[in-house]
Amino acid sequence: MRRSTGMALAFGLLLAAPNPAAAAQRVQVTGEIVDTWCAITGIMYGFGTAHHQCAVWCAVGGIPVSIMDDAGNYYMVLKIEGDDRSVANPRIVRIQTHEVTVDGSLFERDGVKYLIVDQVADDQGIVNLTHDEYGIQPFGE
Repeated sequence: MRRSTGMALAFGLLLAAPNPAAAAQRVQVTGEIVDTWCAITGIMYGFGTAHHQCAVWCAVGGIPVSIMDDAGNYYMVLKIEGDDRSVANPRIVRIQTHEVTVDGSLFERDGVKYLIVDQVADDQGIVNLTHDEYGIQPFGE
């Protein structure tokens, strides 16, 4: 009886363990560089020029930066173009709120997409140029 209980417990723990990260996949992602905190939580409704300065401050302060594609997927940037700093990375700060196309390695774990950017292949600059679409920031809608 004890042995079967122990095996059932071990099997249950195995099923409850988080999924391991899958192997890296080479990808090209196009989207806006966003302040992950404001974009995902909706606390500041932060996109484009309407949120540019706040996004820069958050990146410098260590808030993770992501690329949001047109489908609304978020890719959290872990590294960019060979720089091993993800916090307050000067390269990421300079392109905050820009629309970019990047080449890199995608890792997924527990539904989160992590991106190591090898190259910024295209930088369109800030494409959301007015407050009309997003309202006055940081107060949202």
